[in-house]
Amino acid sequence: MDISFEHVSYIYQPNSPFEHRALNDITFSIKSGSYVAVIGHTGSGKSTLIQQLNGLLQPTEGSIQIGKYKLQAGEKTKNLRGLREQVGVVFQYPEHQLFEETVAKDIAFGPHNFGVEKMEIDRRIKEAVQATKLPDELLERSPFDLSGGQMRRVAISGVLAMNPEVLVLDEPTAGLDPRGQKDIMDMFKDLHKEKGLTTILVTHSMEDALAYADHIIILNQGEIYREGTPLEIFKQHDALEKVQLDVPEVMDFLRRAKKEYGVEIEYRGQDIAELAKELTLKVRGDSDHE
Repeated sequence: MDISFEHVSYIYQPNSPFEHRALNDITFSIKSGSYVAVIGHTGSGKSTLIQQLNGLLQPTEGSIQIGKYKLQAGEKTKNLRGLREQVGVVFQYPEHQLFEETVAKDIAFGPHNFGVEKMEIDRRIKEAVQATKLPDELLERSPFDLSGGQMRRVAISGVLAMNPEVLVLDEPTAGLDPRGQKDIMDMFKDLHKEKGLTTILVTHSMEDALAYADHIIILNQGEIYREGTPLEIFKQHDALEKVQLDVPEVMDFLRRAKKEYGVEIEYRGQDIAELAKELTLKVRGDSDHE
């Protein structure tokens, strides 16, 4: 599902002493099936931007096109219900929104509200728990008897059960340990590929932006500061430093390898240990030729 923002601005409490322009003349596009990371400091406009993707907020100025749905400033959006069925949002700590008696009922809540038939809901529940790797035996248990990681997977299953075409992830690994973070991010990567989703990741993790996204948008003070592929973005060390953003550890390693040893290494998704091995071989090789 293609997404485009055309000169979008959003103002909180306009025409009041507390007026705040959270987004200012934002224009960008996201191709269907792409994986985009949105990064920026607190207050940069990330949360305001993603809340407009399913109509929780509507633009004060400009327009947003999400597939066949259009959100136009000053106009009432038609079929917001349909839009929200197509755009699934995983907010920070989604497990805080669990409330049903059983895991199965919680996952079924969204589709049931949208009038999906029971047989189809049952099929979606089965598919969602398989995707999130939740054991079937948990379906009849209370979600509040589960571990924190399992509760999060239940909440994510509820979003997936809506069969969205766009998946918006707002800091989806917040509060998880490193292993849990990697497991969740790998799960989203698999879902993105298997279902052909358009995935939008809001994150503070530069490592996740590099490892999973194919395009990055940097917001700063409500405006687009930079956008491009992860490699294009993270090679701009000085530009990132100006907005207090770090580069991923592996990109910093590549930069230092070139600066200190004059060695350029092509990044192909290697981790630090693999890059260190490549650097050692190249340095030794150069020494042998001298």
